Amino acid sequence: MIRTNPVKARLAAGKKCLGVWLVANDPISAEIIGQVGYDFVIIDHEHGPGEFVGAAGQMQALRSGSIGALNDDGRDAGGPATFIRVPWNDAPTIKRALDIGAEGIMVPYVETAEEAQEAVHACKFPPEGCRGCAIGVIRGSGYGQNAADYWDRINDEVCVMVQIETQKGIESIPQIAKIDGVDIIFIGPNDMTVTSGFNPLKPTHEARAIIKRAEAAIETAGKPMGAVPYYGQTVPEMFDRGYDLIAAGSELSLLRTAGKAAMDMHRSAHG
Repeated sequence: MIRTNPVKARLAAGKKCLGVWLVANDPISAEIIGQVGYDFVIIDHEHGPGEFVGAAGQMQALRSGSIGALNDDGRDAGGPATFIRVPWNDAPTIKRALDIGAEGIMVPYVETAEEAQEAVHACKFPPEGCRGCAIGVIRGSGYGQNAADYWDRINDEVCVMVQIETQKGIESIPQIAKIDGVDIIFIGPNDMTVTSGFNPLKPTHEARAIIKRAEAAIETAGKPMGAVPYYGQTVPEMFDRGYDLIAAGSELSLLRTAGKAAMDMHRSAHG
């Protein structure tokens, strides 16, 4: 049996979702993350070095790390929802990501409603989409053991998240939001800053204003809104401002931050 998508369920209940990126293509760090209790993880294949065998291993590790955690109804929670950010809006890549068990897909650099529709189409089996079918052998269906349940439910359970990273994308948000099957619109603040001609390390008032335009358009459209923390904003501040889903850092940034804090404390005490 496949589970109800945890992110879609939380959003439908009006709850916020906090997650983390997995960049290192490493099952051990993924297993540790699985113990923490995040709502979701995003395995990054756009900027990370990973591939699908590595992603499958990370998902197995996430599941192992979450054993013992229970849902409100007492059933095995199964760990955080697993997304894969694909390198591009490419149907064969999306198909393979879903086949290995991803419960959601993040598609970068979506600029038009037509591109958003292509992403949704790639995530769904016919007649809703064009996803190729091998449910007798793929990991997503338990290597065929859950094929019937997977076929009946996966089109509804898969979560499609599109990233807006350009001003052209911002202008298209009202149309993108109308595409049936787009579940979350995710602002990419760094790329949005860069594609608008600004330095992401030195944010200006103008750069901030562009991101605020995107936020306002998504809120007006009524779609769940996601992003990463940007320009010094904290996660609680962003949730208070209307964000529904935040991917706050990565396993690499958590390691770096903890290590630096330890060394700063040491240098402060001992020089």
